[in-house]
Amino acid sequence: MTSSATPSTLRGVDPDTATVVNAPATAKLPRRFRDLLALDDFERHARRRLPNMIYQYVAGGVETGRGIAGNPEAYQRYTFIPRMFRDVSGRSQRTTLFGHSYHHPFGVAPLGGASFVAYQADIALARAAREINVPMILSASSLIKLEDVYAANPDAWFQAYLAGDQPRIDRLLERVAAAGFSTLVVTGDTPMLGNREHNIRSGFSMPIKITPKVALESALCPRWLLGTVAQTFLRHGAPHFENTDAERGPPMMSGKVRNTQARDKLCWKNVEAIRKKWRGNLVIKGLMSPQDAFIARDLGADAVILSNHGGRQLDHTLPPLYALAEVAAQKGSMKVIIDSGIRRGTDVMKAMALGADLVLLGRPFLYGAVIGGQAGVEHAMHILRDEIDRDLALLGVRTPAELDESYLRITR
Repeated sequence: MTSSATPSTLRGVDPDTATVVNAPATAKLPRRFRDLLALDDFERHARRRLPNMIYQYVAGGVETGRGIAGNPEAYQRYTFIPRMFRDVSGRSQRTTLFGHSYHHPFGVAPLGGASFVAYQADIALARAAREINVPMILSASSLIKLEDVYAANPDAWFQAYLAGDQPRIDRLLERVAAAGFSTLVVTGDTPMLGNREHNIRSGFSMPIKITPKVALESALCPRWLLGTVAQTFLRHGAPHFENTDAERGPPMMSGKVRNTQARDKLCWKNVEAIRKKWRGNLVIKGLMSPQDAFIARDLGADAVILSNHGGRQLDHTLPPLYALAEVAAQKGSMKVIIDSGIRRGTDVMKAMALGADLVLLGRPFLYGAVIGGQAGVEHAMHILRDEIDRDLALLGVRTPAELDESYLRITR
C-alpha cells in the first residue's frame, strides 16, 4: 500500500495471500479519520459536509422508502452458526473473477453524478479500487470521461444505461471497447427513473436550479462549494454527462436534458445483440427475479448483479438477498454478484454463504470520497477488509469460498 494516510499503515495486506498482517504500531490515522470506525460513520460525517439537497440525492430512496429500508433488514434476519476449534490461520480473501485475482470479495458499485458530490470522485474511486485491488464500476451517468477513468484504473468496468435503439447501443459499445474496457455492465432496471420525492423536497433537480434555498445551503457548506463545485469549474470547466451515449452529453447545469429517451424499449433482444457484438465480459445488472437471471445466463452473460438499485427505483421491491440462493443454485458457469444494503463484513459473509461470488457497495465509498478523496475511500475499504478478516476467523473458515448455508439460520 502506498497511501500513508490510511489504515494500511496500521494493518497491511500480504500481496501474495491477501491476508491482513500487522504493521508498525507507530503509524497514526489522520485526525479526520479517527471517528470512522464503521461504514455507517462515513455517512454521518459526510452529511455534515454536504448541502442537504446533495446528501438527499445520494442517501434517498423512492416514495415510502420501503425499498431502501428493506435491504439492510434482509441481512439482519440472518444469524450465524460459527464452527469452533478449527485452524483459521492463513486466512485469505482472494477472489477470482473473469480471470482476474482480486484481493477482496467486494467492489465499488456504479455511482451516477458522483463527481458533483465529491471532487473528481470517479477518479478517486477508480484509483482506490486499483490500489486495494478490487473491482470498480464506472456509471454511465458519470461526469468524467470514461477514457479518463480507464487511464486511472485499466481494470475498471463500465456500466451502461441503454435505450432500446440498437444503432445507438452499437456506437456506445464501440467507444467503450476502443477505450480499453473489458467488462461491460448493462443495467435493466431503469426503463424510467423512480419517483424520488425527496429530490423535490430538498430542492435537487437536474439541471440544478439556483434558488435562494439552494444558494444558502451551498454557502453553508464551503468545503463542498469551494472544494468540489468551484474546483471542478476552475480546473475542468462545466461538468457534462460524458458517457450516456457514444457522443458527449449536455452540461449538467444546462437546461438540456441528458439523452434518456427510449430506455423503456430496451428488451432481451437487445441484450442478445449486445452479447453477439461485445467480445469482453458481459454483466447484467438490476435483476431481482431468478427467472430473469436465468434468461441472462442462457443468453451468455458472464455475470449478473442482483440489485434493486439501492432502493432508488421501484418501491417495495424484494431485497436481492432473498433471491440470491435460488439464483446461485442454478448459475452454472455464470458469476453472481449482489449489491443493495451491504454495510458490514458480516453482511458480506452472509451473501457469500448464500452463494454470491462478489458483493458491491456504493454510498459508503462515495461518502469516503467526500471526507478524504482517494484516501477516504481506501479507509472505508480497509475497514471492510478488516471486518471480513475478523469474521472469517470467528466463523471458523479461512476463505469466503468455504462458507455455505449451513453457517446461517434465518429468523422469522
